[in-house]
Amino acid sequence: MAKEEPPSVSRDLQELQRKLCLLLESFQNNSKVVAFMKSPVGRYLDKHPFLALTVLMFVSMSAIPVGFFLIIVVLTSLGALMGAIILEGLIISVCGLSLLCILCGLGFVSLAISGITMVSYVVVSCLMSYWFSPRPLTQQSANTDCQLAMKSTDFEGLYQE
Repeated sequence: MAKEEPPSVSRDLQELQRKLCLLLESFQNNSKVVAFMKSPVGRYLDKHPFLALTVLMFVSMSAIPVGFFLIIVVLTSLGALMGAIILEGLIISVCGLSLLCILCGLGFVSLAISGITMVSYVVVSCLMSYWFSPRPLTQQSANTDCQLAMKSTDFEGLYQE
């Protein structure tokens, strides 16, 4: 008393089998597969189907752990890169603030030195112009008359002797 399957299920299975055969045929006619099957490794695996099945099972089963490993490697690398970027950003920020403080200090020092230099220049210039300026004529003529009088008295004393 086995149940009979409806004819639509067997038709669906035949259709599925036909599509699978077409897919397998297109896979076998692929130029890369043909090139691989002509290579020494492909010929060896064609002669040893158990080994080919073992390699196929190993590759298909190892795809998930290898994929997880690669995802972990990529995420770890991105994490390290982000950490390096954050660390680099922190270092650049600290160095930038240090440079800003140094430049502000140098600005104040240069402002002070410029001020001191300008004040010194004005003071020295005023002193130089006061010391080496020509005397007014009234003072100069009085000094000259006084010097001439002193010289003439000296000469008079010489002639009298």
